[in-house]
Amino acid sequence: MKIDPPLAKAMLIRRYKRFLADLETADGKRLTVHCPNTGAMAGCAEPGSEAWYSTSDNTKRKYPHTLEVVVSANGRVGVNTARANQLVAESLGLGALAPFAAMKLIRAEAVIPDESGRFDFLLEDAAGSPCWVEVKNMTLCDEAGRGSFPDAVSERALKHVNALVRRVEAGERAALVFCAQHTGVLRATLADEIHPAYGSAVRAAARAGVEVLAVGCRIDRDEIEVDSALPVDLVDQRPADQRDP
Repeated sequence: MKIDPPLAKAMLIRRYKRFLADLETADGKRLTVHCPNTGAMAGCAEPGSEAWYSTSDNTKRKYPHTLEVVVSANGRVGVNTARANQLVAESLGLGALAPFAAMKLIRAEAVIPDESGRFDFLLEDAAGSPCWVEVKNMTLCDEAGRGSFPDAVSERALKHVNALVRRVEAGERAALVFCAQHTGVLRATLADEIHPAYGSAVRAAARAGVEVLAVGCRIDRDEIEVDSALPVDLVDQRPADQRDP
């Protein structure tokens, strides 16, 4: 995904009210920018961090700038959750995601059959058989390169996992893709310590036949792209006495 003009640099002062952040540019100008991330942003919202932002030419926007990337202690982090879907869509269109290379992208924001809500993508193979894909943006990462999702309790994410299971039960293909917009992530795991019900649901979904995949990204000021497949470890990371029976 080419970014033109390249993202501008600033320093993160604070992130607050979920959707706002204050930045300071190199010449001392203070900017209040839109922060398109509903999560906790743990590890990637530290005051004083280098931050990259984009600027919209939409004159109707109250905040014309958008926080895109924070340079954390463990790597560059894409905090704009909408970018994850765009990155995966780009890779799907190029046939660059091996598990879906033989499929074509039919539509984004596909209505979930027989229930409320939408999946991020609907794909089809040559025979017209569907594959439903849900994408989650992964930004939580520790010093050892362990990326995990979610970084906050997410009932919406839990709902999507259960909906994917129902598509598999209906005889269709379904996949959950973690897009690690974090250059420090070496493997993808589940944040059981944050949302244990989600971890349990993903493991149950995998047993039911939902494909669980992860991809890593290269992040630069003028381009962000999916550049690798990452190993996925679904083992509950919590101490044994804290795990579900």
